[in-house]
Amino acid sequence: MNGGAKAAVGVVLGAVMVPVLVVVMILGAGGKDGAQGACPPAEDVAVGTPGRTVAGYGAEQLGNAAAIVRTGQQMGIPAEGLLIGVMTAMGESGLKNLAHGDDIHGATNPDGSPTCSLGLFQQQWCLPGSPWGTKADVTDPGKAAAAFFKALLGLAGWQAMDPDVAAHRVQGNYSPAGYTKYIGPAQAVLSAITGGKISPGSGGCAAEAALVGSSGAGDDYPWKGTTLNANNPVTSFAYRNCTDFAWWRLMQELGLPQPVNSAKLGLGNGGTWGFAWARLGWTVSMTPKVGAIVWYGLGVGGASSTYGHVGVVKEITPDGKVIEEGYNFGFPPNGAYYTRTIDPKAPTGYLYPPTRAQFDQAA
Repeated sequence: MNGGAKAAVGVVLGAVMVPVLVVVMILGAGGKDGAQGACPPAEDVAVGTPGRTVAGYGAEQLGNAAAIVRTGQQMGIPAEGLLIGVMTAMGESGLKNLAHGDDIHGATNPDGSPTCSLGLFQQQWCLPGSPWGTKADVTDPGKAAAAFFKALLGLAGWQAMDPDVAAHRVQGNYSPAGYTKYIGPAQAVLSAITGGKISPGSGGCAAEAALVGSSGAGDDYPWKGTTLNANNPVTSFAYRNCTDFAWWRLMQELGLPQPVNSAKLGLGNGGTWGFAWARLGWTVSMTPKVGAIVWYGLGVGGASSTYGHVGVVKEITPDGKVIEEGYNFGFPPNGAYYTRTIDPKAPTGYLYPPTRAQFDQAA
């Protein structure tokens, strides 16, 4: 249930899936440090309803998702915002335009008033001043989506937040956890209803579109015939190790014709890459994105308890699973290329490639 009520300096917000009403000041609302400016608008692509079930959602639900995306495009919302909109409606209503809310379970606001959440986003229509609109508005998919996106745009730094965190901040519930499991399905639905033009895992700004799609041409690692674990003087990693392959792939993502030596960055073994990423001010997320580094801490996800592991997100499947590629995984590690399908929650995190400017400054 969402009870958000926008005021001049803040937003009165209600809980989704948890009946509570809180006040959150929008000015200075935080996310990750280093939030960038506004993203450019998403590509204006045709949006339709696939003639099949996607991630368990049928025609009616996909039609509602399409209405959300069309509204977002009309408002110039970038790809990550569209993902957040679809994901939020999944968590709130299962992408169904519900004619009821938590009131049927006896939920009330903290002041004792009955809740009145309806529609895709479970927006409360009876709050003073009707911040989300009238009863008719909150049950109109387009108008409900417009109200949601307007609130999202008013959230400072939302582009730098993980999708579930941004939704939580707009909807005002206790925790982002209620949305996290819908990130993968939302990515699949967003891709399906746009014919793949807005791809899953695209992350924040549309300017990062180069990170969407194939992460490479399979096993194109250039040092296949080298001695396993011998030093690679080009990269400062070890030949046919997970770190050497991940670095090679990162160089491709950045569009560098030749690999840059990593020594200055001090990335270390795979298990320490995430800490180095954070130290450099680069994005560490729990949301997979094609081209991102898959980071496993020591002993996580079958990784070495001594060295950890890194791979690369090669693909995100329609059901939200991650296809990981890399080198030198297994017991014992064999220095060979592999791909495997993993649960998106299995790794310690996902390390997003920095911008070229960020990389040049650090390296």
